[in-house]
Amino acid sequence: MYLGVDMTQLEQARKGAITDQMRQVAQQEMVQPELIRMEIAAGRLVIPANMVHLQGNLRPIGIGRAIRTKINANLGASPLDSDESHELHKLNIALKYGADTVMDLSTGGDVDHCRCHLITHSPVPLGTVPLYEMIINRPIEELTYEDILETCRKQARQGVDFFTIHAGLLKEHLPLTRNRIAGIVSRGGALLACWMNHHNKQNPFYEVFDDICDIMREHDVCFSLGDGLRPGCLADATDEAQIAELKTLGELTRRAWDKGCQVIVEGPGHVPFDQIEYNMKIQQEICQGAPFYVLGPLVTDVAPGYDHITSAIGATAAAYHGAAFLCYVTPREHLGLPGDDDVRQGVVAYKIAAHAADVALGIKGARDWDDRLSQARAHLDWQRHLELALDPETARKLHEEKHLPDTDHCTMCGKEWCSVRLSKQLREEIKYND
Repeated sequence: MYLGVDMTQLEQARKGAITDQMRQVAQQEMVQPELIRMEIAAGRLVIPANMVHLQGNLRPIGIGRAIRTKINANLGASPLDSDESHELHKLNIALKYGADTVMDLSTGGDVDHCRCHLITHSPVPLGTVPLYEMIINRPIEELTYEDILETCRKQARQGVDFFTIHAGLLKEHLPLTRNRIAGIVSRGGALLACWMNHHNKQNPFYEVFDDICDIMREHDVCFSLGDGLRPGCLADATDEAQIAELKTLGELTRRAWDKGCQVIVEGPGHVPFDQIEYNMKIQQEICQGAPFYVLGPLVTDVAPGYDHITSAIGATAAAYHGAAFLCYVTPREHLGLPGDDDVRQGVVAYKIAAHAADVALGIKGARDWDDRLSQARAHLDWQRHLELALDPETARKLHEEKHLPDTDHCTMCGKEWCSVRLSKQLREEIKYND
């Protein structure tokens, strides 16, 4: 039985050691292993890799702004819908379309069995919100300090790679939400606000934070410090409550680092486009460069059913201005539990957002993909063009509905009007005349 780690990735990086996981990440990212080590040592990059999961099928990945932007897909059964087999099916869809990590947010059914099943079948890091399991079938007011530690301990031993821990929302922050339109939209944040209000005590996760660090360090579980006061609408963005919690997250980041734990910091969900840059930069300042994990953000509130689009717009800007990790939003956001096609659309939208930001940032190798596809398109090499598409199945379906095989033009213009065919012809004639 695995009993724990001698040193976490962070501790080894600080001592100058390059681990196998660091080498694997460096190879994936086409950078030198020393760069990965230095970024981890500085707290600007994490490798969420529970040593228990590493003994299974986990393929380590890195999350940090010095390398490619990563995306997460949320899964999980609810009390009203879905089950273990359906969540495994959604996991496979998320992996097929390129999710770098997944989170099990189950709040119904046999959550323990579902989590272990997903860990066993997931080759990518898996995260959870331990609070959800703590209160299944009982009111939040009955939560105890020991419940918190025992659940975190159990999930760490099962192989969870990163935990969302809502320790930054403090009792003194609650009055700051009084004038908000949407109030507290984070599930974890709202539940803990109820606990604090009922007991008239400080956030229990904040009170036992050092003990949680000890548990997470033992298995090298990465923190994802939850933003319980993230804005749930444009009107609440960048308000006093959000910034007050962010300052506490900065404090917790330093405390976790002192304990040898890797840290990601979660960020806002609804932000007007013009405020995104400020939000990314103030997080970098307050949290000393720890990787920022954002839900979108959505740049408008008026498009239920299309929030994978409204959020992907914000996600591209967020990644360009400093976020390293994007949590997908599906078309069913604000409407219901995502189904299979919602997962596909959410992952594809966020792969586009992440890649667009990486191209703009000049991340090594990012533009190569675009250039290869453009060359195939310019040469009317339809098969290669489709193979290189982010979603080849959808691209091929749309192409073959109207297009004859092996033609030298596209169906949008027809042969005589096809600019790509004419341009290709002109290049050949100019080359010949020269």
